[in-house]
Amino acid sequence: MTVKTFTFSPFQTNCFVCHDAAEAVLVDPSCNTETEQQAVVGYLEKNDLTLRHLLLTHTHIDHIFGCAYFAERYGMDWQMHRDALPFIQRSQEQALFFGTPLEAPPVPEHFLDEGDTIRFGEAVWEVLHTPGHAPGSICFYDAAEGFVIAGDVLFMGSIGRVDLPGGSLPVLMQSIFQKLVPLGDATKVYPGHGPATTIGRERQSNPFLTGGTDFGF
Repeated sequence: MTVKTFTFSPFQTNCFVCHDAAEAVLVDPSCNTETEQQAVVGYLEKNDLTLRHLLLTHTHIDHIFGCAYFAERYGMDWQMHRDALPFIQRSQEQALFFGTPLEAPPVPEHFLDEGDTIRFGEAVWEVLHTPGHAPGSICFYDAAEGFVIAGDVLFMGSIGRVDLPGGSLPVLMQSIFQKLVPLGDATKVYPGHGPATTIGRERQSNPFLTGGTDFGF
């Protein structure tokens, strides 16, 4: 398994191309310029990869810039949690709020939920529903390879913001402690912003995980 990380847009949001046995998935197309879009396409073509899935951890604007472009180019539907749909439907409102242009993403027809699986090459990913930063936030867990693509749930030294619509600190901490921490200390975490980390590193040093705050779960 290869995990290729791109960091795009003024938001510095991570976009991932993951591939195994010549098949690939694209996660969170944060590319908001033609140059950034072509960087992803060029990587797929250079490595002779067949794109099998278009995946979203959640649908805040910085994670969906390239949705319209890649859906049209590859003739695929984006896959996400149903609870993330309102942010897609209000994508132009998001763009106006942040003062940035955005081509409206297509509205998906199929949705992912807790326990669903994503298959490509020899890889099998499990979908984890991890709300708190956003209602429809999901993570993609590869048990065989020992990593999770976590969106904006958990970062190196921090956690996702909870001051956007639908955010909740208690719900986010419940997602982290009940869905991510049990994956084990050795599990590598690929976050939506910043460098990769591990569950063990965050469990031991992340102030949000070590502070002993009672979140009621």
